[in-house]
Amino acid sequence: MGRATRWDDEPGRSSRRGMLKQTAGAAVAGATVAAMGIPAPGQEPSSAERAVKNGRIKQSIVYWCFEKHWDMPQAIKVAKQLGCVSIELIAPKFFPLLKQEGLACAIGTVDMSPDPPFVKGFNNPKYRGRVLKATRDAIDACAEHGFKNVICFTGMREGIPDDVGADNCVAGFKQIVGHAEKKGITLCLEMLNSRVSSHPMKGHPGYQGDHTEYCVDIIKRVGSPSLKLLFDIYHVQIMDGDIISRIRQHRDLIAHVHTAGNPGRGELDDKQEIHYRPIMEALLEIGYQGHVGQEFIPTRDPFEGLRQAVTLCDV
Repeated sequence: MGRATRWDDEPGRSSRRGMLKQTAGAAVAGATVAAMGIPAPGQEPSSAERAVKNGRIKQSIVYWCFEKHWDMPQAIKVAKQLGCVSIELIAPKFFPLLKQEGLACAIGTVDMSPDPPFVKGFNNPKYRGRVLKATRDAIDACAEHGFKNVICFTGMREGIPDDVGADNCVAGFKQIVGHAEKKGITLCLEMLNSRVSSHPMKGHPGYQGDHTEYCVDIIKRVGSPSLKLLFDIYHVQIMDGDIISRIRQHRDLIAHVHTAGNPGRGELDDKQEIHYRPIMEALLEIGYQGHVGQEFIPTRDPFEGLRQAVTLCDV
C-alpha cells in the first residue's frame, strides 16, 4: 500500500520544512557547544575549568567515537577545555591543525578504505601488499609531523588457523618494522574482543588477535622495539580479564592504552564493571609514559561523559 500524502509533502512546503529543521538543528548544536563552556576561537580555557588537574596520565580523545557530535575544530576546543593533549586515530589531513593548536596525535590510523582497518591485517598474505602500503603511508605521515605511534591489526581469521595467522603476522611485520625503526615510529598491535556481536564497533567476531598473549607472542617473535602492544582495557576485560596483573606482566611491551566501560562500550561510570582508578594507578606504578585514549561510545551528553572519564583517569 502506498504512503499516505501528508500536507507537508506538497511542493514548496517540503523544502521550507527542511530549511526549518536545518535551522533548528544548527541552533541546538550551537546552544550545546555554548553550554559546554568551550572557549571561543583564540581563547584558552582557564586551568580551573580543566578536568585534568594532575596530568600524570596523558589523555587523548579517540575521534571516531565523537565525530558525529563535533567537527575537528570543536573536538580541538573540547580537548583543550578538558586538558587532553591529543586527538587520535584521525586522517593525516588534520595533523597540521593539531600541531598548530599545540596538540598531538597519540596514535595514527591506517587507511584501508573501504574496509575498517582491523578487517584486513597482517595475518592474511593475500592482503599483504595493500596492508604494507597503508602502514608505510601512515608511518611516513606520522613521522613527518613528529607523531610517534601507528595502529596495526592481525585481521580477521577468514579460515586461517591461529598458528598460521601468527606466523603470517610475524613475516609481515618483519617486512615493515625496519622502516618504522628508521622513522622513529612504534607500530601498536591491538588486541580486540571477538565475543560481542551486538554492534560492529563493540566487538569483532572473527578477529584473530583476540587474546592478549596471542598478540604478545607475535610481538616477541618479531623482536623489534618498534612493534609493541595497544592495550585496550575494554577488550582485554572481555576476553582475558586480570587487567592490572597483565599491565604489570607486559609493562615493557605496552605502547598505548584505550578505555571504555564494559558491558556496552559506554561511559566510564558506575553502570559498568571496570574500576578505572586503580588501573590508572597501575600504569603509573609501571612507569607508563604513553597516552590513554578515551574510546567509549557516548550514550548521553558526550561532553559530560568525556569530562567524567577524563576526571576519573586523572589520578
